[in-house]
Amino acid sequence: MTIPAIVLAGSRPGPDPLLTGSGASTKALLPVAGKPMLAHVVTALRASPHVGRITILAQNSAELAAEPMLAGIDGLQFEDSGQGISSSLAAALPDSDAPMLVTTADNVLLTPSMIAEFVAGAEDSDVAVAMVEKAVLLARYPESRRTWLKFRGGWWSGANLFRLSGRRVLPLLDFWGRIERDRKKGLKIIAAFGPWLLLGTLLRLFTIRQGIARAGLRFGLKAKVVAMSEPEACIDADKPADIELIERIFAARRQGAIGAPL
Repeated sequence: MTIPAIVLAGSRPGPDPLLTGSGASTKALLPVAGKPMLAHVVTALRASPHVGRITILAQNSAELAAEPMLAGIDGLQFEDSGQGISSSLAAALPDSDAPMLVTTADNVLLTPSMIAEFVAGAEDSDVAVAMVEKAVLLARYPESRRTWLKFRGGWWSGANLFRLSGRRVLPLLDFWGRIERDRKKGLKIIAAFGPWLLLGTLLRLFTIRQGIARAGLRFGLKAKVVAMSEPEACIDADKPADIELIERIFAARRQGAIGAPL
């Protein structure tokens, strides 16, 4: 069986410093390693035997659909989104509890092997989140700077891969819509789930798996963390330094050195 995928390719409010002087009108079309960010992500999804239909969500989806490097890709569709991530996802969910894979247009280092690892680890969950432990990333890329969530047994960074079980997750998406502006502020996000989870995190009483499971229970959901083994899984394109690192990784992949797509 395959799972449909959604790629969040919209623009956030305000200017994006990555676009300054680039000639690109939106981040999803910013060239990285010779082609738009979104094209890298779609190529990886389409190459995965686990992924079925792919939906691109953006405020101006027609602009993305006109990108020549996306032309002719089977099972690809474009839909206009709202202004917020949570509301856009809620509108795109199926009328059932069928699972969906969600990623972002700046997840340019995504590979079929990452998708396979995540899909296997996320099985039987209502909500699953891909994450990379700090030691895994820094062992290969000590120069990389991420936002870390600190739990007992490790520090973790998100990897922009999610599994959502259809309409079951609507209450969670509604909640996320109220706090997504703080998405880079780990403790504020944790505090929003209640004082017990915040206290447990501050005192390192929980592992990240226990913390995510507790957070899911608030909404009656089985929530899981999928620990990704490839450090590149959490390197997305947020800052100029990220782009420089990503370009080096793609160059190494072309030479067959690291993280080549499988």
